[in-house]
Amino acid sequence: MEEIDSKQPKSPSLVMTIAAVAVLTLVAGGGGWLVGVLLAPPPADKAEAAAEVPESATGEEGLPKIATEANGIVQLEPITTNLAYPAENWVRLEVALQFKGVPDVALAEEIHRDIVAYLKTVSLQQIQGPRGFQYLRDDIQERVDLRSDGRVTNVMFRTFVIQ
Repeated sequence: MEEIDSKQPKSPSLVMTIAAVAVLTLVAGGGGWLVGVLLAPPPADKAEAAAEVPESATGEEGLPKIATEANGIVQLEPITTNLAYPAENWVRLEVALQFKGVPDVALAEEIHRDIVAYLKTVSLQQIQGPRGFQYLRDDIQERVDLRSDGRVTNVMFRTFVIQ
């Protein structure tokens, strides 16, 4: 009689597999925590954070505002106007201007009036969809560039609503 050699490789037991997965999970979690601690800055105390924010940049609740003249950004007043066609549609637009160097508030007011005048000539069909919105952004950026002679580096759209 022939003896059958039963030297087939044994598959690892279920307990060993679970243990290996648990060890690898702990190592990965510990490595993620270590990288996070090394890369992230330590949290600042609330007193230190409040001292670093200038008073002109804080809102009523004490939260810092993004658009301040101290960092070269001027938030324009919201623009609400009707479109050229159909005249019963209205558009509301909030824009902030980023100046190169010290912001010029008088120039910002001129740009505000120019944007209002431009929006009154636009039809709803021209600004529908993502492509229309991109054309509107490009047109406003071009008008701002011409008006400011390169002193405004960026036009930031904060809100855009058509009703």
